[in-house]
Amino acid sequence: MSISLVSVCQEITVMTFNIYHGEKNYVPGKSNLKQIAEVINEYKPDFVAMQEVDSLTQRTAALNQGIAQDLIKELATLTGMYGHFGKAIDYSGGGYGEGILSRYPTRSKVYNLPIPKGGEGRALLTVSCTLPGGRELVFAGTHLCHKYAENRQAQAEAIAAIFKDIKSPVIMGGDFNFTPGTAPYKVIGEQFSDAAVVHGDPQFTIPYHSPSERIDYIFLSRNQRWLVKDVTVIRNDASDHMPVFVKLKLE
Repeated sequence: MSISLVSVCQEITVMTFNIYHGEKNYVPGKSNLKQIAEVINEYKPDFVAMQEVDSLTQRTAALNQGIAQDLIKELATLTGMYGHFGKAIDYSGGGYGEGILSRYPTRSKVYNLPIPKGGEGRALLTVSCTLPGGRELVFAGTHLCHKYAENRQAQAEAIAAIFKDIKSPVIMGGDFNFTPGTAPYKVIGEQFSDAAVVHGDPQFTIPYHSPSERIDYIFLSRNQRWLVKDVTVIRNDASDHMPVFVKLKLE
């Protein structure tokens, strides 16, 4: 059964953006936070899923006059949004993982994802909120393993299990490190629709200088009927990943 968020169909805008730990990928040693904030402020998404997010690491200090920064806190200030950080691993004296920005007050939760082959820990960050009109929405962000296919498969299966019994509409963005048609993509596809495919004409998202792969996605829960109005891969060189912006409604 289709559930409407509000009595009048409400537009929702979302973005996913791998921010390369706050450093300009093509200008090493320079912070990219202002450029990222400019993109967000131009497109004004309701929710942003961010990957490769540092919090109070010495790596951020090296980019910011020796002062360690909480990147999500800084971006929340620059965009006027609410921010949440979900730590996947301890790193460089601080944390590294996922971030979410929201226009609405939200409640967050972090899930650690499996790494059966070892390697870098990964996480799923979710936020729940009550939108104008009183309906609940879950927005999620994640970054799957870049190194081992076995890890990506296990992580996709874990995400599917987490969302299996959630009745609220779910939007999930992230750098999934898989391409369309692969086994973990199919696992996610059992419960989620690929917004770019629904809209038509999916575009490559990485790398900025010569796009050749699509690994950054916005997924929409199949327990709802979504109208995907627009999908834009934004040509911006703050990171090697280009942000993906999606405008949608519930039918």
